[in-house]
Amino acid sequence: MTSRGSTGQTCDVVIVGAGPIGIECAILAKRSGLSHLLLDQGPVVAAIARYPVYMLFFTTSERLEVGGHPLVTTADKPTRKEALDYYRKVVANEELNIRTFSRVTAVAPLRDAQEDHDTRFAVTAEAAARSGLTGTVTAKAVVVATGYFDNPNLLGVPGEDMPHVSHYYTEAHPYFGRPIVVVGGGSSAADAALDLYRAGAQVTIVHRGEDMKRTLKYWIRPNLENRIKEGSIAARFSTVVKRFEEGAVVLSPLDDPQSEEALPADQVFVLTGYSAPTWLIEGAGAQVDPETRKAQVDRDTYETNVPNLYVVGSAASGTKTSDIFVENGLVHARGAMADLARKLGPQRQTVTR
Repeated sequence: MTSRGSTGQTCDVVIVGAGPIGIECAILAKRSGLSHLLLDQGPVVAAIARYPVYMLFFTTSERLEVGGHPLVTTADKPTRKEALDYYRKVVANEELNIRTFSRVTAVAPLRDAQEDHDTRFAVTAEAAARSGLTGTVTAKAVVVATGYFDNPNLLGVPGEDMPHVSHYYTEAHPYFGRPIVVVGGGSSAADAALDLYRAGAQVTIVHRGEDMKRTLKYWIRPNLENRIKEGSIAARFSTVVKRFEEGAVVLSPLDDPQSEEALPADQVFVLTGYSAPTWLIEGAGAQVDPETRKAQVDRDTYETNVPNLYVVGSAASGTKTSDIFVENGLVHARGAMADLARKLGPQRQTVTR
């Protein structure tokens, strides 16, 4: 299928999302004799590509491995660069049928009126780059592994779309000697504030809670608390952002919402978390919990109420993104692909690793 028009390509399974979980699904599909197409609106492992440039993973290498390929690193925990190198090489070595920069815009079940169990899907994509895919693919099954990193939790205040406001932290070097505000109370916000402080930025952390979140990584908390105590990092707790302005963030204390403080800021990092978008699976008829926004799936196979539509990894997490990591997301992938191999595989075999 080319980047222009539709050729009516068909396959056994379309996998939406080329992160570690989607890659694992594609590998298992291929090993089970299922024809597959792996699609992503960005590059391979796009979420990892958007991590801070010099990030070190919290988890050890073996927990990030896919397809039985060893992730060899210089230390126990891989760097962002090592992870990117690893996943690219896995995709290449496995010769996966992948089209990157191809955004899936709809997944539509096509049921035979005479045989309702004979489910097919029309998966529509549009190219996000010249090499991307535009058109419709027909598949017997769809696995959604889109994660959540493209869906930040917005504050919903004026100016949030201004150029100096970002929901992703990159690196500290450009902000030496400059006033920077970090909004958030979790580990990502704390990590960014400490990194900026070490690079010589003038950092203020803003959080609506009375203190940083209880989920803050235990090895980060003492360092951050000491920096705040000594005044190296300023903090505004029990405080909310009212709006963003050119070169400033306007704040108000929770107990006095009419009072405002304009805090100078060359750059603002709003690191308030992310949630898994559900519009794609809901458009296909999948049920979602109205409170948590979690996809309602079978606990063993991760199949939704729509036959042969699966949601795996953090794509099924809704607002509870801290519940799913690469390691337990891989369990989802193996459960889903074992079920699909049983249903669709040439010998109806169970996937093994």
